Amino acid sequence: MTDFFLSTTDYVYFENSSSNPYLIRRIEELNKTANGNVEAKVVCLFRRRDISTNLNTLADSNARDFEEESKQPSMSEQQKHQLKHRELFLSRQFESLPATHIRGKCNVTLLNETDALTIYLEREDCFFYSLVFDPMQKTLLADQGEIRVGSKYQAEIPDKLAEGDSDNRVQEKLETKVWDTNNQLKDPQIDQFLVVARAIGTFARALDCSSSIRQPSLHMSAAAASRDITLFHAMDTLQKNGYDLAKAMSTLVPQGGPVLCRDEMEEWSASEAMLFEEALEKYGKDFNDIRQDFLPWKSLASVVQFYYMWKTTDRYIQQKRLKAAEADSKLKQVYIPTYTKPNPNQINAPGSKPGMNGATGYQKGLSCESCHTAQSQQWYAWGPPNMQCRLCASCWIYWKKYGGLKTPTQLEGEVQGMSPFTSSAGRAKLLAKNRQTFILQTTKLTRIARRVCQDILQSRRAARRPYASINANAVKAECEALRKHLTQAEMRRAARKPHLPVRIKLPVPPRPLPVPIIPSSTSEPIVLED
Repeated sequence: MTDFFLSTTDYVYFENSSSNPYLIRRIEELNKTANGNVEAKVVCLFRRRDISTNLNTLADSNARDFEEESKQPSMSEQQKHQLKHRELFLSRQFESLPATHIRGKCNVTLLNETDALTIYLEREDCFFYSLVFDPMQKTLLADQGEIRVGSKYQAEIPDKLAEGDSDNRVQEKLETKVWDTNNQLKDPQIDQFLVVARAIGTFARALDCSSSIRQPSLHMSAAAASRDITLFHAMDTLQKNGYDLAKAMSTLVPQGGPVLCRDEMEEWSASEAMLFEEALEKYGKDFNDIRQDFLPWKSLASVVQFYYMWKTTDRYIQQKRLKAAEADSKLKQVYIPTYTKPNPNQINAPGSKPGMNGATGYQKGLSCESCHTAQSQQWYAWGPPNMQCRLCASCWIYWKKYGGLKTPTQLEGEVQGMSPFTSSAGRAKLLAKNRQTFILQTTKLTRIARRVCQDILQSRRAARRPYASINANAVKAECEALRKHLTQAEMRRAARKPHLPVRIKLPVPPRPLPVPIIPSSTSEPIVLED
């Protein structure tokens, strides 16, 4: 990385680990600490390797929808693979990092429907984002600041009417007339009516108890009565009464008392205004989040209207001056020198002895895990140490910048689990090499025995007493006896459907012949009758 100047709103590479890819951050502030070091307050951006598998599936679905809507040109599998490395996820998480860990600058833009995705692959250090990641809630949402460009956002303009054709549309359904410039009143008369409306508004605030508490002085009541809401109500009253001053005057002062018109500046309390200023400092002009987290009892329209009215107050001007003075006291630009320290993952760096730089025991002749080349000026250890994988200089720079390999490999998917933002279960995959998977499969006779030998197994009793042994010899003997009376088709059916009872047709035993009962000893003679 060459030396460069760094300023706020720049996107930069941060290195927090010698073996992991760079972190991509956006500079918000540059502050000088008490000991003379420079710290950067940054906004976090996350890669695909930093989020869960479920969120990656959601991001894939969003990418497919974008390609279909924007009609992107077809790409090869390798281009699709590398394009995932250029996708980032914006977040609203802030952190402070030392400026000495900055390794370079990059470019991050919001994805637009008019952009071709292949442009990001052709440009160096170029990334895009379209979704916002919440590290606390573990959710992905569409960015609210997207630019709506495309055919579906354009208005449908009807054909122009020819000369002599009449417009048959119902005008009342298309628009509402709120003011007629061709009215019979003159401008001085309208101005006089507006002055009367302001005076009635001031008098109405004097009669209202809540308004007199909020605005105890006459000047504050008169200023509130001169706001746009009073003028809009006066002009709307003229329009509804056909620009008849007498009727409009009676409408302003009905029988119950003068009409009091309030806008959002008067409806909001001082505590609500302070909450709004605090939320505006945290979220900016993201009114959805402001309403959801700070002012849920207010409507979105009320929050937006209050913001534009708040910008006309002295409070906004004071905050703007304070922010300008605070920005002048902060650093505008920082010089970042070239980083020349060797990486600990280097294997046999030029000019060093074998076994230096912490990468020892690597076999000669191993190729690059990404491009499979066998020649490179510099090699870097990559992945778990027991796998002895390495990358060439070009693929190592690609790995550090984009967080992946140039070509898709199975090992890359496992290394994704070593991201510091994923769960520990994913990082445990690489503690050892992949083992051979195996399946325990029971025989048909065993599955049948679960149903046939219930009197011997007694599953409920065994569940209550798991330490009691089961007589396996008795189960085997009964199954072997039943096996003689079941066909192969019946055994297969019983194995597929173990919940159905098994019917066994035992052979009918031969009927025994009647045998006369002769007593062994008797004193009486036996008489046989015909």
